[in-house]
Amino acid sequence: MGDAAERFGMRETEKLFFLGEERRDAKRRRPGDANYDPRTLYLPTDFLRSLSGGQRQWWEFKSKHMDKVLFFKMGKFYELFEMDAHVGAKELGLQYMKGEQPHCGFPEKNFSMNVEKLARKGYRVLVVEQTETPEQLELRRKEKGSKDKVVKREVCAVVTKGTLTEGEMLSSNPDASYLMAVVEGTLENQNADRLFGVCVVDVATSRVVLGQFVDDKECSALCCLLSELRPVEIVKPAKQLSTETERVLLRHTRNPLVNELDPLLEFWDAEKTLHEVKNIYSRIVQQSVSGSLNEANFHGIHSHMEENGLGCLPDVLSDLVRSGENGSCALSALGGTLFYLKQAFLDETLLRFAKFELLPCSGFGNIVSNQYMVLDAAALENLEIFENSRNGDSSGTLYSQLNHCVTAFGKRLLKSWLARPLFHPELIRERQDAVAGLRGINLACAIEFRKALSRLPDMERLLARVFASSEAQGRNANKVVLYEDAAKKQLQEFISALRGCELMAQACSSLGVILENVESRVLHHLLTPGNGLPDIHSVINHFKDAFDWVEANNSGRVIPHGGVDTEYDSACKRVKEVESSLTKHLKEQRKLLGDASITYVTVGKEAYLLEVPESLRGSIPRDYELRSSRKGFFRYWTPNIKKLLGELLQAESEKESMLKSILQRLIGRFCEHHNKWRQLASATAELDVLISLAITSDFYEGPTCRPTIIGSSNPDEVPCFSTKNLGHPVLRSDSLGKGTFVPNDITIGGPGRPSFILLTGPNMGGKSTLLRQVCLAVILAQVGADVPAENFELSPVDQIFVRMGAKDHIMAGQSTFLTELSETALMLSSATCNSLVALDELGRGTSTADGQAIAESVLQHFVHKVQCRGLFSTHYHRLAVNYQKDPKVSLCHMACRVGNGVGDVEEVTFLYRLTPGACPKSYGVNVARLAGLPDSVLQKAAAKSREFEDTYGKDKKKFENNLSNRSWVDEMVELVQKFVDVAETLGCHESPENVGLSSLTELRQRVQILMQKS
Repeated sequence: MGDAAERFGMRETEKLFFLGEERRDAKRRRPGDANYDPRTLYLPTDFLRSLSGGQRQWWEFKSKHMDKVLFFKMGKFYELFEMDAHVGAKELGLQYMKGEQPHCGFPEKNFSMNVEKLARKGYRVLVVEQTETPEQLELRRKEKGSKDKVVKREVCAVVTKGTLTEGEMLSSNPDASYLMAVVEGTLENQNADRLFGVCVVDVATSRVVLGQFVDDKECSALCCLLSELRPVEIVKPAKQLSTETERVLLRHTRNPLVNELDPLLEFWDAEKTLHEVKNIYSRIVQQSVSGSLNEANFHGIHSHMEENGLGCLPDVLSDLVRSGENGSCALSALGGTLFYLKQAFLDETLLRFAKFELLPCSGFGNIVSNQYMVLDAAALENLEIFENSRNGDSSGTLYSQLNHCVTAFGKRLLKSWLARPLFHPELIRERQDAVAGLRGINLACAIEFRKALSRLPDMERLLARVFASSEAQGRNANKVVLYEDAAKKQLQEFISALRGCELMAQACSSLGVILENVESRVLHHLLTPGNGLPDIHSVINHFKDAFDWVEANNSGRVIPHGGVDTEYDSACKRVKEVESSLTKHLKEQRKLLGDASITYVTVGKEAYLLEVPESLRGSIPRDYELRSSRKGFFRYWTPNIKKLLGELLQAESEKESMLKSILQRLIGRFCEHHNKWRQLASATAELDVLISLAITSDFYEGPTCRPTIIGSSNPDEVPCFSTKNLGHPVLRSDSLGKGTFVPNDITIGGPGRPSFILLTGPNMGGKSTLLRQVCLAVILAQVGADVPAENFELSPVDQIFVRMGAKDHIMAGQSTFLTELSETALMLSSATCNSLVALDELGRGTSTADGQAIAESVLQHFVHKVQCRGLFSTHYHRLAVNYQKDPKVSLCHMACRVGNGVGDVEEVTFLYRLTPGACPKSYGVNVARLAGLPDSVLQKAAAKSREFEDTYGKDKKKFENNLSNRSWVDEMVELVQKFVDVAETLGCHESPENVGLSSLTELRQRVQILMQKS
C-alpha cells in the first residue's frame, strides 16, 4: 500500500480535495455538525463537469454509498475505482491498472468468491449491474432521442457478512451467520427491568426468529441470546439503546458489523412495520392473482398464512399483532430488519418463504413454566459449550465432543439443542428412548443412514436459494446483463435440490425398518410418512417424470416430457400441426405435378424447399417462387409453403419462449410444497442429531450409562444429583494420555443428604475441573445423551449458574471483582431450588476479610434460603470449619499427597480424587515451585506462609461467631447487591462527578462496620 500512496497520493490530494478537510455530506453538513451523514458525500459541480459519462455515473453511485465498496459492472468485468481500488488491491490481491487513477477489477465468474471475501472481512459491498447492453442503448438513443452515452446501471445488491447467501466459505461452514435487530422498550417502572424486542435472521436459510421479553438490569436474557447466536451483524436504532445494553452488545459479540438506523424513519415502529409487511404480502398475493406468479407458487405462500383481517400475515406475525403491547417491540425489531434488508433487495425475497419462529422462552422471569434448561452467557462461556477460552474456536468444547453429525443442518440443530437442554422429565426420557433406539441391533441401519446423508449438500440453505429464485429480483432480475450462464447455474441448483430431497426421503424410508424393533414415540413420529416425515414420493415422482435430470444438468436446459407443462405442450402441438400441414401440402404437390419423387430439402437457412425434377419445369404454376437449383432439379416455395413457414416460425418461437420459462414454472411448482421440503429437512436433521448422540458414548473414557431422570410431582421433594465413577465429558486420552483422568463418585442433594459440596484442596488439584465436569454431565443428561459414568441419577436442573475464572470486561468498564460480583448477584436473584450453582473461589478479587465475608454470606444464602444444589470451591479454609456441622453442606477436598522438598518447601502430588473432609492448606507455594520460581524465593514464601497462618488463627474465633448469625449474613448479601448496583451506575457515566460518590462511600462504611462486628 506504500507504493500505492506514492503513486496516487498527489492526484488524490489535488483532484479529490473534497474528501479531506472540505468534506461534506450530501446535504452539505460538515463532520461534527448535527445529523452529519458520513454515508453520503457532496460532489462539487466543477468536479462533476470534468468527468466522463462513465466516471460521473460511478461517482453518483459512490457519493450515496461512501460506507460501501462498489463492484461496478463494465461488460464482463466488475471494476473498482478510486478508494475502492485500494481495498481490492489490499484485500483481494487485485493488480492496479495502468494510469493515474486507482483502478482494478476481476471477471464476472469471480464475483461470488470476491464478494464473500470482502463481506467476511467486514466490508459492505454495493453491486452495481448493467441493465442495458450497448445495442439497447443505441436503440434507445434512436427511438427515444436519448442523449445518454453510457449504458444504464442500477444497484442490484448490497452484500454484508449478515446477508451472504452463497459462496465457498458459506458452503464449507455450517454455522449460521445471524443478523440481529435489537430495540429497547420502556416499562412503567423505569428503575426496574428492561424490555427488549429482537429479530434474528439467518438470511441463508430464510429463518426469522422474533421475540419480546422482559429482562433484568444486567440484560441477562439478552446476554444469553448473544452468547448462543454470536450475531455477525447488529441492526439497532441510533442513540436509543441504554448504556448497559450497548455494553452488553459489545461484550457478548465477536466484532459484528453494526448498523445504526434512524428511529422511526428507518428503524420502524410496530405500526409502520405492520403497514409495510401487509403491503409486501398483498403484493405477493396480487402478483399471483394477476398471473405474474404462477398459481402453484401462490398456494405455497398462502399455506402458512391466514386471512383474518390482518392481510394474510403468517401465523407468528398474526400472534404478535394480537398481543398488542406484548408484541410491539418484536414487530419494531422486524421493522428495522426489513428496512435494512430492503436496501440489500432481500426484504420481499425473505418474506416470500420466511420460516417464522417465536423466540423460545428464555426463562428469565417465569422459569417454572419453561420447558428448557437455561444456560446464561456466563455458563455458555465458562463451561466452553461452543467456544474454547484459548482461541474462540470449537475444539475442546462440549459441542465438538457431541458433534458427529454428517449434515450441516444437523450441526446447526445440535447447537440449538445444546443451548437449550430439556427440562421436563418426560421430554428428556422420550429423547433418551430415541437415542437408545438407534443403538444395538439398529446401529447398522443408523450407520447406513449416515452414509447416505454424507452426500447431501446443505439442504436448508439450498432450499432457501431455490425458493428465492422463484421470483427474479436483485442480481437475478431479468433486466440485469450477465454473461455467465446464470440460468444454467439456477437449473443445476434446482436439480441438486430435487436430488437432495429424493435422497433424504429414501434414507428416511430405509431407516424406517427399525420401527419394528423400537417403541420410541419420537422415532415413530419422525419415520412415519404423514406424521413427522412428509409423504413426498408422489411429488418427487412428478418431477422425475417431468424431465431428464441428467440431460438437463449437462445441457443447462429443461426439455419437459409430454403432459408436464400445458403451455409447452400447446406450443409443441402447434408446431406439429404446422409441420403436418406442410407434409400434407407435399402430398398435394406430388399429386398435382404427377411425380412421387418430389420432396422437401433444406439449403442453408431456407427450409421446406420443394425440389422438382427439371423435366417438370413447364408444369410449375406461375405463383411458385424459384429459390435455387442444382443439376437436374429446381427448388420452389409455393404461396402456401411461405404462409406455413411464417406460421411455423411463430410456433417455434412460442415453443422456445415456453422452453425458456419452463424452469421458472417448475420451480414454482416445487415451491408449492415448500412446507413439505422444509419438514423433510427438519426430520432429517433431527435424526442426524439423534444418531450423533447415540454414537457419542463410543468416544468417552471408561463406562457409560443412560441417566435416570427423576421427576416428581411433589414440590417438597428434595432435588438430587448422584453419580458413580463420573468421568469427564470432554477430556479424553488423546489429550491427557490414557487412564490419566480420575473419575469420581459425587452426590449432591436428595432426601436427607447435603445439597451443597464445599470443596477445598490444593491449587491445581482439580477443583475447577470437577465443577465443570458436574455441570457438563448435567447438560449431557438433559440433552438426552448418555454420560461417562457407571450410574447417574438426576432431578432436572432448571438453570446452571457458573462463576469461575478471573476475567474482566475492561471495554465495558468492569473490573475482575465487579464482573465476579455481577455474576454472583444474578445468581442470588434468579436461582431456584431446582437450579445448580457452581462457584469457583468467590471473593478472591478483594482483601481476604472482605472476600471471605462475601463468600460466606453468598454460600449461606444458597444453602439455607434458595436450597438449591451446588458446588462451592474455595481457598478460604475457615469456611470449612464453620460448615463442618451443617447437615446441608458436605465438606470435601481434592486429595493430594504431601512430601518434603528442598528446604522447607513441601512437594505435593495431586491425586484428583474427591475425598470427604476439608483440606487444611492450599499449598500455593507448591505451584510456585512447579512454575520454576527460584529456591530462595520459595523458601521465603514458605516461611511467610507459616507466619501468616499463625496470625490468621488468632482472629479465627471472633469471625466464626457472627457467620452463624442469619441477620448478619442477610445484610452482607444485601450489601453485595447494592455494591454491584452502585458500581454499575458509576460506570454508566463519563465522569464520577455525574453521580454522588457518597452512596459508594456509605456502602463502604457499612461494610467496615459489619466487618468490625465480626
